[in-house]
Amino acid sequence: MAEDHLLTTAEVARRLRIKPETIYAYVSRGLLTRVKVPGERISRFRLSDVERLAARTQGTRPERDAEPAMRTAITLIAYNRLFYRGRDAASLVDTAFEHVATLLWDCEPVAFVAPGEALERARRASEQLPPHARLADRLPVIVAVAAATDPLRFDLSPSTVVSHAPELLATMVDALPARGEPADTSIAARLWSRLTDRSPAAHDLRALNAALVLLADHDLAASTIAVRVAASTRAHPYAVVSAGLGALDGPMHGAVGAAVYRLVETAARDGAAAAIAEQLRSGGLPGLGQRLYPDGDPRARALLDVVPIPAGLQSTLDDLVATANAKPNIDFALAALAYAAEMGPGAAEVIFALARTAGWIAHAIEEYAQPPHRFRWSSGYVGPTPAA
Repeated sequence: MAEDHLLTTAEVARRLRIKPETIYAYVSRGLLTRVKVPGERISRFRLSDVERLAARTQGTRPERDAEPAMRTAITLIAYNRLFYRGRDAASLVDTAFEHVATLLWDCEPVAFVAPGEALERARRASEQLPPHARLADRLPVIVAVAAATDPLRFDLSPSTVVSHAPELLATMVDALPARGEPADTSIAARLWSRLTDRSPAAHDLRALNAALVLLADHDLAASTIAVRVAASTRAHPYAVVSAGLGALDGPMHGAVGAAVYRLVETAARDGAAAAIAEQLRSGGLPGLGQRLYPDGDPRARALLDVVPIPAGLQSTLDDLVATANAKPNIDFALAALAYAAEMGPGAAEVIFALARTAGWIAHAIEEYAQPPHRFRWSSGYVGPTPAA
C-alpha cells in the first residue's frame, strides 16, 4: 500500500469501524494527523498512519468470550480495494496464480504437480459419478481421494502443509475430465483444457489466470469461516478444503455463478429487461452489487478489463448493468468470462472453488497456530421453557 495515499474521513471511519466524530478525538489525542491538501476544504489522513492505528486498536481490543476473533494477516478489504498480504489484488492479475497462492501461503514459489497415485485414483473415482453430475461435484470426490493417499495428511506443521498444498491444487485440476491438450503447464492452461473445447489464445489464458488470482481469497467469507472452524478442531488440510467446498456449494455463495451465467444467456437471447424481470421474479438479481465495496467491486473491474469480450456480448453486459442500475461484481465478471469462452454455466463455480482453495489453505495454516477448538458460540435459546 502506498505510504502517501490519502484517505477521506469516511474511509478512515469504515476502516477503523468507528464513527466519524471519533476520528477527531484521535486527532486531538495525537493518534492521527490531519493532512491539508491545497484546494480542498476537507481533511485527509495518511493511509500508513491509519493502518498503524488499526493494528494498535484492533490488535489489542478485548473480546467477549462468546465472540472469538479471527484476526488474519492474509487479506484486507479496505478503501474499496482488496489486498493480499498488503499487495493490491488487482495489481496481481498478470502474476501467475501459482505465485499468488504461495504469496498467500507465505512461502517460496514451487511447482504445482499432482502425485501420480493420487491423480490416477481421483480420476477413476470421479468417473463413477452419474452422467448428470456437475463438474463441481467431482471436486469433493477428488479431494477425499487425495487425502486417503497422503500418509502425512495429519501432519499440520506449516512446512508439510505448504509442501502438499500445490499437489492438492494440481490434483484437483488435473483429475477433472480433459477436453483438450493444455497450451502450457500453468494451472490456468490446465484448467482451461478442462472447461471448454475451444483452444485458448494468450489473452484467454491471461483472463482465466486473472480470475483465479482475484478469487484466491476474500477475507472471512462464509466458506472461509467454515474452513477456520474445521481447522480449529485440527482437521487436516484436505478435510478443511472439503469444509470450504461444502459451504461454497450454496446458491448464495460459489454456486451463484451459474445463475449469473443464465442471466447473461437470457439477456443475450431476449434482452436485458426481460432477463432482469425474470430473475427478479425468481427472488433476486445475482452478479450486481457488493456491499463490501460501496464504489463498485474492484475485482470485477480488474477482470472485465482483461476478458476478451465480443462486441455483441459487451452490448448485452452493458445493457444489463444499465437496466439494473447497479455495478457488476466478481460473479458478473466471472460469468462474462465463462460465457465468452463457451465454458457453460458450471464453469464459474469450478473456477471459484479452485481459486479459493489457495486462500482456504492459507487460513488453515494461520488457524493451526491458534489455540485449538476455540470457536464455541453461545446460542440465544428461544425454545420451550425447560420442564421442572
